[in-house]
Amino acid sequence: MTKSTKEHRMTDNAGRRTRVLGRLRSADGTGVVRIEDRYDTDIDDLWSALTDPRRLARWYGEVEGDLRRGGQFNVYLEAAGLHGVGRVEVCEPPRRLQVVTRETDESWQQGGGVPPFDQTLEATLTADGGQTILVIETHGMPLDKIAFYGAGWQIHAENLATYLAGREPGDTEARWNELVPRYQELATTIG
Repeated sequence: MTKSTKEHRMTDNAGRRTRVLGRLRSADGTGVVRIEDRYDTDIDDLWSALTDPRRLARWYGEVEGDLRRGGQFNVYLEAAGLHGVGRVEVCEPPRRLQVVTRETDESWQQGGGVPPFDQTLEATLTADGGQTILVIETHGMPLDKIAFYGAGWQIHAENLATYLAGREPGDTEARWNELVPRYQELATTIG
């Protein structure tokens, strides 16, 4: 690990019921969130859940546009009230997807959160028997907000698992309130 890249992961201690899937680190002055989990589905089904707009809408948000390499798309995340635009940088079915997204100025002005920035997301899928390991790594976010992005991306990963299992998502706000302090703890170790 270089000086410009520091990484920390929180493991569960006995008695804690909150499972933390994420690792947080800094790279070149911005935040990086890495979420890794195992899904009870084959690689083709998981790839479809990540790239089919109808399926994305069930667990992530509304995505419209050209989802092939070089394609442009629009995204709307209802829970966050966020409208964004993006482009597909890498699309290697069913193993690797890389996109760059940015919240629109209008969305940011309405929400009043972090000023728009380019966020790069890379999803890597690895088949493991009848299951698939998914690693989602996002980078580009402000370091002082990394805990919130960590909690948010973990909730997305959990919503994906819930969707694939045919269940309805739980209480997102309660889960957010449970995860944010854990990720804030992680963020204090990044320097």
